[in-house]
Amino acid sequence: MTTLSSEELGLSKPGEARAAIAEALKRSSSACVTCSFQAEDMVVLRLVQEVIPGVPVLFLDTGYHFPELYAYRDEMAAKYNLNLVNVTPTRTVPEQESEFGLLYQTQPDRCCKFRKVEPLFGALEQYDVWFTGLRRVQSPTRANLQVLDQFPLPTGKQLLKVSPLADWNDKEVWAFARENGIPLVSLYDAGYTSIGCQPCTALPLDPGNARSGRWAGRKLECGIHIAEAH
Repeated sequence: MTTLSSEELGLSKPGEARAAIAEALKRSSSACVTCSFQAEDMVVLRLVQEVIPGVPVLFLDTGYHFPELYAYRDEMAAKYNLNLVNVTPTRTVPEQESEFGLLYQTQPDRCCKFRKVEPLFGALEQYDVWFTGLRRVQSPTRANLQVLDQFPLPTGKQLLKVSPLADWNDKEVWAFARENGIPLVSLYDAGYTSIGCQPCTALPLDPGNARSGRWAGRKLECGIHIAEAH
């Protein structure tokens, strides 16, 4: 992907992101970062680590990720001395497939609920501030994304959900990563633009829609960031 420097883009975005992070941390020091180890999540993680080097980094280990993604996760955990928390589902992949078959083919929403939504919501219970790499340009479902927002867990607990890169575009994310020496997962070089579980991730169907390779176009979200999923 071709990128421009911050100077060429005229960016003030990193400063705005740092200000949002600082504002969120004024409200609570019990914070975590969710990280899929995609480019935007790596940028948010590095920005938060500037303030909280040992911030818990929650990774949804669904058991279905690309081998390249697992290898990259481990490489980044070592490189940046991450306080990595691998959040796992109640059922292992063999247990789920034995009981329900290949849910990612037959009932992808249910598969995401078992392997992503429920495990993450359980893990988030112990935090008050949740940093994400969500961006408005990623999907129509994220067009109204707020930088600071209240997020209710199913138990009724309210989190402060913080998306410091809400108004960043792809070029700005990649420029920041390059200028700060953040290596990115090799799957981008293979043409992937949005990376989830391997069975549900393909090359983009629409070059103008980075998430068009997810779930074979059957849906846009796993359910974590959609209020109705609660």
